Amino acid sequence: MNVFGIGLPEMALILVIALLVFGPKKLPEIGRSMGKAIRGFQDASKEFENEFKREAEQLEQAVTTQSLPESKEAVTAESNNHATTSSQQG
Repeated sequence: MNVFGIGLPEMALILVIALLVFGPKKLPEIGRSMGKAIRGFQDASKEFENEFKREAEQLEQAVTTQSLPESKEAVTAESNNHATTSSQQG
């Protein structure tokens, strides 16, 4: 098991040092606090990612909406041009 480049022996050593420094009564409280902090960070990063995706979709829709009328005008102009050319030839 290798988490953040730290193996099992290193994790055990960190746990023993934390136990000696903070004591057995404070260690669960510190673990809960760290867990809540990590969970909060994960929630914030997911919210940021969702907001980023939402903005990207809105920009994509805006670009598609702007290019759509131009495409219709180009098709209409081309079909009118083609009709004029056909009528002039016939």
